[in-house]
Amino acid sequence: MYFEQIGSKVKPKSLFLLDSCGAIVSALLLGIILVRFESTFGMPINILYFLSFLACIFALYSFLCFLFTQKNSRLYLKIIAMVNLAYCCLTIGLVIYFYHRLTFLGLLYFFVEIIIITLLSILELKTASKSDINKT
Repeated sequence: MYFEQIGSKVKPKSLFLLDSCGAIVSALLLGIILVRFESTFGMPINILYFLSFLACIFALYSFLCFLFTQKNSRLYLKIIAMVNLAYCCLTIGLVIYFYHRLTFLGLLYFFVEIIIITLLSILELKTASKSDINKT
């Protein structure tokens, strides 16, 4: 219910910008901070670079949507929401696969990232379901 209320007030362009900024933060954390302190978090460096690369792609997509979408925002919001959820599933799979290597901080980082991205995806899907989305 809370997300439905928020979803009816949020503009798609704002969500695209928020998503892009969040993906940039994820890319920087994964590709720089977690890589530099790999032993503190436990996820292998090549996996961190891969996840960072995906975050960069998502950031670019969301930023381009922010700049250029006028009509059919609903479709583009649904796409980024679903891709974000797929990213969360991939991350969960990697956390399970590398569980034996991950430290408490590593588990905490990925848990928080998954929660934030999932909440953002729910908000994007709720906003995309608005009937007047193309008017914003």
